[in-house]
Amino acid sequence: MTTLLSADTAATRYWHVLADGKVQCDLCPRFCKLHEGQRGLCFVRQNLDGQIVMTSYGRSSGFAIDPIEKKPLNHFLPGTPIFSFGTAGCNLACKFCQNWDISKSREMDTLMSRAEPEAIARAALEHACSSVAYTYNDPVIFHEYAIDTAQACRELGLKSVAVTAGYVCAEPRAEFYRYMDAANVDLKAFSEDFYHKITGGHLQAVLETLQYLKHETPVWLELTTLLIPGANDSETELEAMTQWVVEHLGPDVPMHFTAFHPDWKMTDTPHTPRSTLLLARSIALKNGVRYAYVGNVHDKSAESTYCHGCGKILIGRDWYELSDWNLDAAGNCRFCGRSCAGVFNPLPGDWGAKRQAVKF
Repeated sequence: MTTLLSADTAATRYWHVLADGKVQCDLCPRFCKLHEGQRGLCFVRQNLDGQIVMTSYGRSSGFAIDPIEKKPLNHFLPGTPIFSFGTAGCNLACKFCQNWDISKSREMDTLMSRAEPEAIARAALEHACSSVAYTYNDPVIFHEYAIDTAQACRELGLKSVAVTAGYVCAEPRAEFYRYMDAANVDLKAFSEDFYHKITGGHLQAVLETLQYLKHETPVWLELTTLLIPGANDSETELEAMTQWVVEHLGPDVPMHFTAFHPDWKMTDTPHTPRSTLLLARSIALKNGVRYAYVGNVHDKSAESTYCHGCGKILIGRDWYELSDWNLDAAGNCRFCGRSCAGVFNPLPGDWGAKRQAVKF
């Protein structure tokens, strides 16, 4: 368990002192170099007394029960409720952030709710959730709080899900994912120019995380790309991205293409047309991705899961409501017997589209 220096300040491991007396944070590839008292870009990690501490341990921007499909995860315990929480701050600076009031918060008053890891795990169990999601902002920056919570969840038989941009260094990444069971990673684009200019990060670090998750862990992995008109939605980029996914991650990693709406620093950019999402999905399927979906629009045919053997519908989805279910207890197609990649219960959950706030 993490060592607490005060009620909400936790000691951390990933940092070192520089020759000029600054302390460098080694949690993510930003490598913030901080004077005494200075905070990193994420805002929640700070140089305090010559060491990097996390200043938001045990404090959250809120708790809710969501459909797991909202993360989005379509192949991990479909239909089940997931207990969701986040903190504040982020280690990227995406100009299009749709949770900017949380991720870019510099006000600790955003973190009005308090819950210890064991309390979160108990609450999730009491509300009949199958899993807990570290979401709303990126769990990379609340590394210690997330790991302690995941350990508490594991003791109660609950799964842990990271919703993340995957922008993290190798050593903390390995520690973090020892405690995760599934992850949805934002592959925000497939160009270094986009990452550098629009997110303040770098593409290669994310690609390394994806390959690590797929080839060196048992973590179930799905990808999400928010398609922004004129920024990351060209056919050329979508061809390159989906070909890379199949070549380096394999055909069974689901891809979600979701619609942008104007927000934060990109309010002059238009909404994503449905046609762009459908084009992205068709390119992915053409290039060998077996499971490709659209999101933030209503299109049951493009939200549903199909057998890559016989082509029949396996899991019907209408927004977050499940309809058809044609998997057997082992996760195979009832029609042809072909396996469907994922983590499935013998029967689907029936949580539907409900969202339930939880208070401590």
